[in-house]
Amino acid sequence: MAVLSGLKKILIANRGEIACRIIRSAKKLGIKTVAVYSEVDLNSMHVQMADEAFYIGPASAQDSYLRGNKIIEAAKKSNASAIHPGYGFLSENAEFAELCTNSGIIFIGPPPSAIRDMGIKSLAKELMGNAGIPIVPGYHGNDQSNDRLRQEADKIGYPLMIKAVRGGGGKGMRIVKSETDFLNGLDSARRESLRAFGDQDVLLERYIERPRHVEVQVFGDKHGNYVHLFERDCSIQRRHQKIIEQAPAPLIDDYKRNELGVAGVSAARAVNYVGAGTVEFILDTKDSTFYFMEMNTRLQVEHPVTEMVTGVDLVEWQLRVAAGEPIPLKQDQLKLSGYAVEARIYAENQDFMPTAGKIEAISLPEGENVRVETGVTSGDEVTVHYDPMIAKLVVWHPDEKEVFSKMETSLKNFNIVGIENNVDFLRTLCSNKNLIDGNVHTGFIEENREHLNLSTPTNETVIQAAMGLILYEENDLKLQPTFDKNDPFCILGPFRINQNCKRNIKFNWGNKEYTAEILFDNDKWYHVTINNQETVEVRGEISKSDSLMRLKLFTPKKVKQCKIGKTNDEIYVFSEDGNHKFSVIKDEDLEDESLSTEKTKGEAVSPMPGIIEKVNVKVGDVIKKGDNVAVIIAMKMEHIIKAEKDGKVASIHFNAGDNVPKNVPILTLEN
Repeated sequence: MAVLSGLKKILIANRGEIACRIIRSAKKLGIKTVAVYSEVDLNSMHVQMADEAFYIGPASAQDSYLRGNKIIEAAKKSNASAIHPGYGFLSENAEFAELCTNSGIIFIGPPPSAIRDMGIKSLAKELMGNAGIPIVPGYHGNDQSNDRLRQEADKIGYPLMIKAVRGGGGKGMRIVKSETDFLNGLDSARRESLRAFGDQDVLLERYIERPRHVEVQVFGDKHGNYVHLFERDCSIQRRHQKIIEQAPAPLIDDYKRNELGVAGVSAARAVNYVGAGTVEFILDTKDSTFYFMEMNTRLQVEHPVTEMVTGVDLVEWQLRVAAGEPIPLKQDQLKLSGYAVEARIYAENQDFMPTAGKIEAISLPEGENVRVETGVTSGDEVTVHYDPMIAKLVVWHPDEKEVFSKMETSLKNFNIVGIENNVDFLRTLCSNKNLIDGNVHTGFIEENREHLNLSTPTNETVIQAAMGLILYEENDLKLQPTFDKNDPFCILGPFRINQNCKRNIKFNWGNKEYTAEILFDNDKWYHVTINNQETVEVRGEISKSDSLMRLKLFTPKKVKQCKIGKTNDEIYVFSEDGNHKFSVIKDEDLEDESLSTEKTKGEAVSPMPGIIEKVNVKVGDVIKKGDNVAVIIAMKMEHIIKAEKDGKVASIHFNAGDNVPKNVPILTLEN
């Protein structure tokens, strides 16, 4: 295939899965690729996939991926003729787009004027209103004083939404439910916006109860052509950030679909848009009216679901349009086929707080119409410096409801060892009847939280953990198993003369403790008793499966299989019953836990590793339970640390700019 005009080599100004995604499409077109990397990304997947790679600075995004001058310098050194910004970082930075143009480098995205017009939400809403597109009532003015904003908030009424005028991804957004919460919400939104986008201006708008988030994929070229590629529903969110996306949107008829598409194209035409963009709408579930929310002047994280239902490679379209070609298809040539769902796999705990750490092992699902977008592999680190998304899992099915069953099955085969993640939560979510039936809104997760609890391990799962641990250890030691209870190499544990071959293992899952008593007899069967309940006879086989181990357990009546992963003192069971991580409890752990609990009792503790942004108290201050004592930054998000009890501050252990580990007190109160 001939290389596109002017695009023999491109630089990708991004990292992770989107950089890998762009590289794949570029190579398909015969285009060479250049990666950039920070000091913690030297061995990352996108660096290995690219033809060349250039170092651009320290781990902090502000010193690397957000340094436009360094990226331009790398493009010039590599003789790259164009830069693809991906999403996030500099993708919606008009100044960077202009810098590319002024440096003689093609910016693979819209013109700077469109980025600027749509990047400032207040201006965007004014432009859309002038174009006849309905907008949510609110305040979009230039007067950003606290008094003026509070006055406008009172006019709009509560609850209301505070939004950063720039950027997206849920950054700088706060829902304020009452007047007394307004200034705290405003201050927090401003700080997060300033850090993420370099601007702290906000807008206010009416908060629509139980809205749907529906967005239209649009495309424009340099010849004045515009099309839409239908809509996506992105209502399933936590922390104002999407985790499940669908295309096409459920419960949208052809008439409403056409209305949305026309509005999306009108928005793109109003700003002379070029390339891939997304026009986001709030859809009122009460009457299906929709309002313009914002336009993302870049490729979206969830673009694969649109690709799956239209058969279009949107990155290839971006490259062709940047090279001056017209949009490959006209509107009447674009058709919907089937249904697609995307699930975002994040490193986060059950409270949706981001986590960091090493991915000891990862095993990915495979199959027809199953697509995994990722930038990590076994052994990689998820750091506090960037977004905690590990991967995107996308599936397609001809049936609207069966696509969720396919997603649930695929998630069962998405196994991660070594770092907390949301895979099992997504499995539970995708089996929810309301989601499957399309009864969704942006508060869906909060409303259904009690029905989305993770599955508690059964005794059978605990048996799998115990047997998996024993056989995994045997495999690690590479010993041939023997079954003589007086043999020092008996696989059941340490040899003791004149003592039965027996082992007790204590596990912890959540706040629940399990004890597995395992006895081996001379007939090669294990007798396993969980928490002094019924004894089960089993024997097992373990074998290598990807980066994990496959465990096959035999009982007198059935055979059951699962996958097993192991770290130092943790055993992971991936089965039909869910994904469960068990911690192996040792006697010294019980003592350490008691000491740790006593030490941190009543303190303000960091729930995750991060960087201290601000400490709100000083030694000698008297604080109340629930007071905001500090702010930490982790994975580009702001998290407020609250006091856990009343008291007087005796000492403060961290200052602004310090790195803080997980579960460590930020301050100590006087006894």
